[in-house]
Amino acid sequence: MSVWARGWLGFLLSAGLGHAQEVDFRRDIEPIFNNHCHICHGPQQQTSGLRLDRREDGLRGGYSGPAILPGNSAESLLFQRVTADKPPLRMPPVGEALSADQIAKLRTWIDQGANWEGEARPESHPTAATTTAATAPSTQSQHWAFQPIERPAPPSVSARAWTRNEIDLFVLARLESEAMAPSPEAARLTLLRRLSLDLIGVPPDPAESAEFLADNRPDAYERQVDRLLGSPHFGEKWGRWWLDLAHYADSDGYEKDQVRPFAWRYRQWVIEALNRDMAFDQFTVEQLAGDLLPGATVEQRVATGFLRQTLTNREAGVSREEIRFEQLVDRTNTASTTWLGLTAGCAQCHDHKYDPITQKDYYRLLTYFDRAEEENIEAPLPGEMGPYLRARPDFERSWRELLETHGIPPLQAEWEAEMLSALRNPGRKTDWDFAVSMMQALLDHGARMLEMEPARRTRREQELLSRYFTARPAPLIVANQELAAKFKELRARIAELDAKSADVTLAMTMRELTNPPKGYLRVRGDYRRKGIELDAGTPEFLPLPVGEANSRLALARWLVSRDNPLTARVTVNRVWQELFGIGIVRTSEDFGTQGERPSHPELLDWLASEFRDRDWSLKQIIRTMVTSATYRQSSRLRAEDGVRDPENRLLARQSRLRLKAELVRDSALATSGLLSTTIGGKSIRPPQPPGVAELGYEAVKWIESSGEDRYRRGLYVHFQRQSPYPQMMNFDAPDSLVVCSRRRTSNTPLQALNLLNDPVFFEAAQGLAVRILQEAPPSLDARVEFGFRAVLGRPPTPSEKKRLTQHYATQQAILEQRPEDAADLFPLSWEGAGALEAATWVGLGRVLLNLDEFVTRE
Repeated sequence: MSVWARGWLGFLLSAGLGHAQEVDFRRDIEPIFNNHCHICHGPQQQTSGLRLDRREDGLRGGYSGPAILPGNSAESLLFQRVTADKPPLRMPPVGEALSADQIAKLRTWIDQGANWEGEARPESHPTAATTTAATAPSTQSQHWAFQPIERPAPPSVSARAWTRNEIDLFVLARLESEAMAPSPEAARLTLLRRLSLDLIGVPPDPAESAEFLADNRPDAYERQVDRLLGSPHFGEKWGRWWLDLAHYADSDGYEKDQVRPFAWRYRQWVIEALNRDMAFDQFTVEQLAGDLLPGATVEQRVATGFLRQTLTNREAGVSREEIRFEQLVDRTNTASTTWLGLTAGCAQCHDHKYDPITQKDYYRLLTYFDRAEEENIEAPLPGEMGPYLRARPDFERSWRELLETHGIPPLQAEWEAEMLSALRNPGRKTDWDFAVSMMQALLDHGARMLEMEPARRTRREQELLSRYFTARPAPLIVANQELAAKFKELRARIAELDAKSADVTLAMTMRELTNPPKGYLRVRGDYRRKGIELDAGTPEFLPLPVGEANSRLALARWLVSRDNPLTARVTVNRVWQELFGIGIVRTSEDFGTQGERPSHPELLDWLASEFRDRDWSLKQIIRTMVTSATYRQSSRLRAEDGVRDPENRLLARQSRLRLKAELVRDSALATSGLLSTTIGGKSIRPPQPPGVAELGYEAVKWIESSGEDRYRRGLYVHFQRQSPYPQMMNFDAPDSLVVCSRRRTSNTPLQALNLLNDPVFFEAAQGLAVRILQEAPPSLDARVEFGFRAVLGRPPTPSEKKRLTQHYATQQAILEQRPEDAADLFPLSWEGAGALEAATWVGLGRVLLNLDEFVTRE
């Protein structure tokens, strides 16, 4: 200890600034560590992940010895560091030094035995030499979310006649404790529309509504539930729910934001898995480790596309090691949020300030993903392989002829030699250095392919390398105009060949590395600074998996094992959030200590237990929720409920929910009769305002889809991360940059303008006009009522019908004075209706499609 520090210590002791009273660790000491997270006993902390708020770390210390000697503050390195007179010895090394009062509290706490919370106060103060591992406290947290799931017994209630299943018993018991009553059941048509939107994402058509109204059987509602759960459109609606968690997109992100032409193959897998009601534990295992399953099928490998939704930086000047690290961080954070509901990302740079997730825990999780690499594989859809096998020989022959005719093989060999030299000897030729950097950014595994003997490359690897060379032969052809012209001609010929050829669909997947790297803690989250070596593992405060501790497969199986209480709770909470607007735990992304506690904790555990006991069936847990009396309540706000429970946390009613961005579009197309019901396949590009595609660094070629594709569901709309489809963003779709556990809802004028003027909604109004003219009886009243029912799923009230009839007359009078506007609204002639009448119905349709009730699930 310095002379200055010893003098200051003597002053503190003589001045009585030591705290004579008992110092409480949680109250007095832990805030010091939390607010000054750089406190340590020396530079060793930066590679050891030291946490002084844990007894075992404080007594262990580092290379210089124990950080804390209980009962002896003067010789404790922690005290010496915080009282040092200058850097680098003084801690914390950055920010303000500790105050005299904080230092006095630390001194008193150490001299009183350095009692960490949860320990019995020792009779005598042990020295570091006598302290053993047996004295270390348990790492188990007492936080509610980390406790084992125990199936609670449903409570007793007074008004049991209202209940339909166990969910209602938990909800009603809480309401009765608050002297509140549930709402009556919603009207039948409202229930059907609610069910349809929640389960398949589109409203019921008039025929389905009429059939339901005519069904007087006691289980008519349950029959509708089963019909919708069995619909192939179930996977589309709930697939979007899952893709938010995967942060799916059709482009790389970052500056160049290149298109991912086969990203949709993973989306296809999600839709099909949900339609089959794949058990959620298997759903989890295949997405995190499908490639590691014994005899893994193509589809199981496709499932690992979940881990390929990370952003990819194609900028040549960025370190590939840095990009890979950022992708590993993304995968770790995404998996943690999706299955554990924890903000593990907070521990990337230091131990989590609130949850028991250490920096070591974080990098143990990250190490699971560090042992895998990206791989694109052939994943043909039904019907693709036959045409591909027939066409492939001709394609390969034509491909070879093209390359040989243009003299490519010797040029490519020369180019490869120069590239390989630059790769192994950087700094000698800067132009080739840049070419190597560009290739590593744009061609996945390009360096690895370059270093392989050509004979060892697969057919696809050789073709990829040749395609890259023909597209970017510089600097080989610099200042050679004749050669540049030859390559330009070759690229045109290749494009013609590709247009005529048949190929199979590829999929973005993961595979385990044969020689995986060692795992390390990264000091302060810096990928360049490796700390202590770590093995893969789960957080210390949760039980470790048994066996296979180093594989993603073990991690995936542990996530859905009974040793982990979080996955079942987190998942049923998100299903509840989808059906009721707010989760039982509002912070569905954070089940940690900073998240909100559950409004109905016993109900949450009952649902989690039910989910696991029913073989992790997502459809069964959804069915249980939507058949409850709680779900069937009216959403009408009663005055007393608005005062006592404005956010409806007690569930005395159902919630009114604004439709998600994709469902707003889907509902408009379905109502108008324009919606394509084709399931799966490539992403589509519907009309969007001019200039949006040009917002990216390099303008995206937004070629509008034609034919049926133009009218496919919002789930299939191409999502370009840097310039996303504006209608989706106006209605609060997530940006897909990070995992999204719950969407936020806004209410802006842009949304109304979107519904009025966007080409999609304008076409929907035209389609609705055609339906009215074609399907409704010819009277004005009948047509008004038909249009209203088609859009909102219920008959209009007398006042609503009167207002719409008046609007029809007003609109018709305006268009009579401006026939050119009528032609713009409906440029076709329609049998049984003049152009003026058809245009008037288009105007009325635009009003109906802009109603709040249309974009709201009651």
